[in-house]
Amino acid sequence: MNTIELAKGVYYVGAVDWNQRDFHGYYTPRGVTYNSYLIVDEKICLIDTVKAPFTNELLERIRQIVDPAKIDYVVVNHVEPDHSGALPAIMEHAPNAKVILTANGRTETIKHYQREYDFQVVKEGDILSLGKNSLHFIPLPMLHWPDSMASYLDGHQILFSNDAFGQHICTSSPFDDQNDIHDILYEAAKYYANILMPYSKLVGRALSKVEGIPVKQIAPSHGVVWRSHINKIIEKYAAWGQGVTCDKVVVIYDALWGSTEQMARRILDGVAAGGVQVKLFKITNTPLSELAVEILEARGLLFGSPTHNNGMMATMGGVMTYLQGLRPINKIAATFGAFGWGGGAEQAMVEALGKAGIKAEEPGFTLKWVPDETELDACFSFGLDFAQKVLAAGK
Repeated sequence: MNTIELAKGVYYVGAVDWNQRDFHGYYTPRGVTYNSYLIVDEKICLIDTVKAPFTNELLERIRQIVDPAKIDYVVVNHVEPDHSGALPAIMEHAPNAKVILTANGRTETIKHYQREYDFQVVKEGDILSLGKNSLHFIPLPMLHWPDSMASYLDGHQILFSNDAFGQHICTSSPFDDQNDIHDILYEAAKYYANILMPYSKLVGRALSKVEGIPVKQIAPSHGVVWRSHINKIIEKYAAWGQGVTCDKVVVIYDALWGSTEQMARRILDGVAAGGVQVKLFKITNTPLSELAVEILEARGLLFGSPTHNNGMMATMGGVMTYLQGLRPINKIAATFGAFGWGGGAEQAMVEALGKAGIKAEEPGFTLKWVPDETELDACFSFGLDFAQKVLAAGK
């Protein structure tokens, strides 16, 4: 197997899942990696494991470098099964290894695997000497589980960042500068939007913990290793954590007989005429995880649904439920849609957005049955007016 060395004595031993297209509801068209790292010093340390089906691949990669029985420490930065699924098998092959993790990690590991290991619980500031290098432990609770932490290898200045700075992308070239950086940054944004956005308020605190620490590489649990664009991804995380937005509007809609779609297209024209970047997405054609990354940096959000059974369409309800979990910040929103003999979709969307922490502008824009030319002109004006609000909010 191809041996990948990050630095002298530090190896990538994880697995690349080229065919994975769904990661607990997150659409992954570029696949998923489960990153694990082996440090060979006076002591031998494994940083995280892999998803259980890839256990044999992990063991084979380790055996190319050392006998797994010689592993002294297994660091569990995060217990979620895509990171720790192979832990029971690893411990069978390395029975003398200590398992290094947070107090929450210990509780979660016992619950997940119903086993006790030789646990060593670490906290903020704890250091583990491996010989020439030492590991420093940085708890990051709720980014994105209670147990989450990062580990920093001081000699080689590598930050094993767990889920932070990750991306769901498969590649045969493991470093950021060996790939199209636009693809990597897009997948990093998508990962943040779908996994870490609910915890944005904690990101600044997490970044402050690594300020001043010299970092030559960031080795996350998913995706490529950062070595040439470290400042760029840290700047992105700082902006995303603060909810920094740009002059962009995302229009998300569904339709029954086409009236709401006509409205959406004409509203889009109005937004564009106002000098604001705008994108249009029909719910049934777009995975929720793709919508999330578009929403991440957009300042304006427009939601369109016809009235169906006295409320919004069920597809729009799914979008709203997803947003309520992500709770994006610093957004301007409004609603629109057509109805027949009675409305209801607009109010339902406004209430659902409120539960996501987004206050929608009221009233939105609704019309009955099929839009005529006057109403289509009004849709254009609605979009133009919304664009002006987006621009004003950015000043």
